[in-house]
Amino acid sequence: MPLRRAVTKVRTLPEIQAWSAAMQQAGAAVQYALLLERTLRSGGSCYWTVEVRADGKTWQTFYVSPDGRKLLRK
Repeated sequence: MPLRRAVTKVRTLPEIQAWSAAMQQAGAAVQYALLLERTLRSGGSCYWTVEVRADGKTWQTFYVSPDGRKLLRK
């Protein structure tokens, strides 16, 4: 469940929901990629990388703590 929690944290951001709806309306495939091999350590915490993509191109990258409570933007 922690993996799903990290992606859900990003998917439920208002700006991501608006962007996703616009991209899907334009016919683009929206994907959320959780990259566990690209973790980040900051402030004594570990963060997983979540990329938001449309048609295979990365639009924005986020870093989410495994518990889903902390979110960093790149």
